[in-house]
Amino acid sequence: MKMAQPARHQPTKVDEIVHELMVRDVMTDKLITVSPRVRVRELRELLRVNRISGLPVVDGDRMVGIISVEDFINCLASRENGSRVEDKMTREVKTVHADDPLVSAIAHFETTGLGRLPVIERQGGQLVGIITKGDVIAGLLRKLEIDFHQEEVHRHRASHIFEDIEADSTTLVFRYEVPGQEFERAGEASSRLRRTLRRLGLRPTLVRRVAIASYEAEMNLVIFTQGGRIEVHAQPSQIRVQVEDSGPGISDVEAALEPGFSTASDRVRELGFGAGMGLPNIRKMSDRLEIDSHPGDGTRLEMLFTRREMSCN
Repeated sequence: MKMAQPARHQPTKVDEIVHELMVRDVMTDKLITVSPRVRVRELRELLRVNRISGLPVVDGDRMVGIISVEDFINCLASRENGSRVEDKMTREVKTVHADDPLVSAIAHFETTGLGRLPVIERQGGQLVGIITKGDVIAGLLRKLEIDFHQEEVHRHRASHIFEDIEADSTTLVFRYEVPGQEFERAGEASSRLRRTLRRLGLRPTLVRRVAIASYEAEMNLVIFTQGGRIEVHAQPSQIRVQVEDSGPGISDVEAALEPGFSTASDRVRELGFGAGMGLPNIRKMSDRLEIDSHPGDGTRLEMLFTRREMSCN
């Protein structure tokens, strides 16, 4: 049994939103593309009129590359503006899926330094949009405004369920089954839990901490196991979240608690997950974290969130 005492951390509203939104929620779906056989000189007007910094290169219904304003400028400087786009484009293109959590796209931006990422459907790989850092900021601002108004309405309408129940002891239990390796469903359970806790009239700051910690735990189930369960016990004085799986277990808990330590495969990392921040983030969000894990025998987490933020009043 490993007891991990967290460093105190108060998540912001933005921290919550980037775990809640999907890439499709902020991407630009009005695509401007270019054929690989177009001459580079013809890009000038496309880039200028549309005020964009790069274009997906599409041949028929298939994306074959991407060409950026940097590529265009380099061609001008080397007097190669008569070249075809296919000769100057980048063929190895980093992409994200439309149903990826937004936090994974942000991780791609941070690790690659890219300014734009094509968005494809997980099934079939069809190009459906493009996401830029500007899209992320605009999407966050829209969501902040929407949530602000919703929280104002909730503050006036919500009835705190724990105050309405007459009993000597009250515990509400919520269970969520999480399938492993199904990345298209990653984040579903923690999003459902977030909505449930909001409807209980709990403080937004508490909801954020529980939701972010649960999201990280859910992603570990999806990435490293064949599935598991998240069980939440909500009481007037605390919220306890238990996460169990029958996966490979953690061979070195101390190392796994260090930021950046990861055993994720290259495929998982290419998807934008497995950065080694799951358990460290869980520890930061919770008031107490217990980890019981043995190689070959699965892992059990228990996160505790105490009364200091329970009431919405």
